[in-house]
Amino acid sequence: MKIICTRTKLLEAFQTAAAVAPTRSPKEILTNVKLEVSQEGAIVMGTDLEVGVRTKVDEVEIEAPGAAVLPIQRFGAILRELPDEKIRIEADPQGTRVKGERSEFKLPGENPDEFPAPTTFDEPVYHVLPARFLKEVIRRTIFATDNESSRYALGGVLFEFEEHKLTAVGTDGRRLAKMEGPATCVGEFKPNDQMTIIPVKALHLIERAISDADAEVQIAARSNDVLIKSSRVTIYARLVEGRFPKWRDVFPQRDTEITIELPAGQFYSGVRQAAIVTSEESRGIDFQFRDGTAVLAAVGAETGESHVEMPIAYDGDEVAIMLDPKFMSDFLRVLDPDKTFTLHLENSDRAAVCTTDDGYGYVIMPMARDR
Repeated sequence: MKIICTRTKLLEAFQTAAAVAPTRSPKEILTNVKLEVSQEGAIVMGTDLEVGVRTKVDEVEIEAPGAAVLPIQRFGAILRELPDEKIRIEADPQGTRVKGERSEFKLPGENPDEFPAPTTFDEPVYHVLPARFLKEVIRRTIFATDNESSRYALGGVLFEFEEHKLTAVGTDGRRLAKMEGPATCVGEFKPNDQMTIIPVKALHLIERAISDADAEVQIAARSNDVLIKSSRVTIYARLVEGRFPKWRDVFPQRDTEITIELPAGQFYSGVRQAAIVTSEESRGIDFQFRDGTAVLAAVGAETGESHVEMPIAYDGDEVAIMLDPKFMSDFLRVLDPDKTFTLHLENSDRAAVCTTDDGYGYVIMPMARDR
C-alpha cells in the first residue's frame, strides 16, 4: 500500500474510527484501526464487534492499493504532532512507514486480514432523513436513557419507523423524551413489531461522525442490528436486547389541563438559580404559576433557601408542582434559548409534560410536595 494524503483529513477519519476501538479486548487486533486502500478510495475502520464504523478519507492520492493495521495511540500521535500538510504512508507485511517532509516513522505491522471489517451498507429497504434532524433527535433523547438499569432496553433510544416518519424515544423510568420528524422509506415499507433500540455508545458515535455538511442520512433497521450511512461514514451497531416500555401510555390523557407558554432561555436560568441550594437529600424545586408570575423555590435543611420569580404570560388558576431540577434542566439545555415551549400541567400529583412546536415532547414525573 502506498498513498499520499492530507494529514488533517486522515486524522479526522482516524479519530472517528478510533472512538469505537476498545482499550482492551481478548481479540488484541481490535485495539487498532484498519486503513484499507483500493482504487475506489481509502477507508479507515474500527470496531469492538458491537459497534463498527467505516470512514472515507478525503484528499488521498493512491499509488498502490493495500491495507494496514494501525496502533491507535502511536499512529494518532504521529498524525497530531506532524506539522506537514501532506504525508506519505507505505505499508507491507514488515510494517507501516509514515513520512513527512523532515520526519519518518516506522511502526510494526499486523496482518490486516485478521481485522474483522464492519458491515457495509447494501440494504434494499431503508429510510432517508435529514442529517441535521438525526443529530437533533439524538441530542434531545439520549440524555433520558439509563445505562445503569437492570432493564437493558432503557440503555438505548427506541427508533420507530413509519413510511414517512421517525419517532425516537428515550426513558429511564422517571422521565421520557420523544422526538419525531420526517423520514422517507426507500423500497417497499413493511410495518412490523420489531423494536429498534440503538445503544447509547452507537448514538454518540453517530452524532459525532455525521458532519454538518451531510445533507441526508440513510438508516436500515434489521432484526438484530442497524446500519447508518452518510456521504462519508457507515456505522454498524448491534441493537439493545429487551422490551422497551409502552411509551405511549406514559403521555397523560387528560380531559382538563393547564397550558403555560414559557421562554426556554429565561426559564432555564431561573431553574439553575433555584437549584443552587438543592442537594441529594432535598433536590426538588417547587414550581408555582399564578397571576403572570412563575415562582421557583427550594429549601434545604443544611443548604439554605432559594426564591426566584419571573414574569410569564399566564393569568389562569394557580397551579404548583415539585420537580427534579436536573430533569427539567436536561430538557431546557437542548432547546434554543430564544424559543418558547409549552408546559402542560393538571395538578401536583400528575406528570408534567413539556412540548415544542417542532415535534419534541418530554414527560417528567413529579416529586412529593410535602418533602
